[in-house]
Amino acid sequence: MKILMDELMIKRSLKRISHEIIEKNKGVENVILVGIKTRGEAIAKRLQENIKEIEGVDVPCISIDFSYWRDDVMDGVHNIEEIAIDFTDKIVILTDDVLYRGRTVRAAMDGIMHYGRAKMIELAVLVDRGHRELPIKADFVGKNIPTSEKEVIKVKFREFDNEDDKVLII
Repeated sequence: MKILMDELMIKRSLKRISHEIIEKNKGVENVILVGIKTRGEAIAKRLQENIKEIEGVDVPCISIDFSYWRDDVMDGVHNIEEIAIDFTDKIVILTDDVLYRGRTVRAAMDGIMHYGRAKMIELAVLVDRGHRELPIKADFVGKNIPTSEKEVIKVKFREFDNEDDKVLII
């Protein structure tokens, strides 16, 4: 195992992404942060905190399990979550820890459209490791980490793993 990003590097990357979101969208009016469960949730919450610190605005932030819309999970036990936010005419920033093949993001986009026709969907990821199977590209990337197919990227967050934040390659 090798640490590719430590806690400070993750914090700096998410701070930079927060500034990029604000700049690209000319502020945060009509922006909603949507964390792809599970680790995308931690990223969305941290971006929300950063944006509040920078802009003084508390942007809406939720997390959703998009398993229902996966085309590669056919066990039939996933349900559509009830949420209290309408995405119609909003700028939705999807957040996830690692962008790999693109299938999770595709499912998330289908899910977002189920809840309302967003004005725009943007993608923020902590790590982009390549190997896409679908034409999906992140708008905001913490770090590009080219990997082999055999390597595994693990993201650890204190909220879920009871240890310091870090990105590992195994």
